[in-house]
Amino acid sequence: MKRIFRYLKFTPQLGLWYSSGSSLSLRGFSDADHAGYRIDRKSTSSTCQLLGTSLVSWSSRKQAIVSLVYSCCPQLLWMKATLSDFGLRFGKIPLLVDYTFAISVAKNPVLHFRTKHIDVRFHFLRDHYEKGDIDLIHVVSANQLADIFTKSLEFDAFTRLR
Repeated sequence: MKRIFRYLKFTPQLGLWYSSGSSLSLRGFSDADHAGYRIDRKSTSSTCQLLGTSLVSWSSRKQAIVSLVYSCCPQLLWMKATLSDFGLRFGKIPLLVDYTFAISVAKNPVLHFRTKHIDVRFHFLRDHYEKGDIDLIHVVSANQLADIFTKSLEFDAFTRLR
């Protein structure tokens, strides 16, 4: 908390900007630090969702499941359903992930020894990918917006992503 308040104190010129002229495309970013918590080796995963260029939702939490991408998908689908009440329609929602194994498991329905342990909640992600609700897209780690919520970044990377 101390770091958060220090950051807010010394960056009053920065804020959340919601431009009325930006496109209303919905997209999400998902990332994890892969067993970054030293005591129980669980991952911290983070997600953020943008409407146009504006951040509208984010979360960061310690995960109990392997499928880190799962946590972003339900939020995006809920936002899509909620925004449809206001007349906004979306096709496939891009979900940008830097973990290529998660993308390949979701896109490849073959079950083999490396994936048989995956929680049933991960199949929720695969089902929505197959139905065309979301599109899993690889993003290089340097452009992973959700990194800002999972790990300490170097100053240059932090200022570029904020």
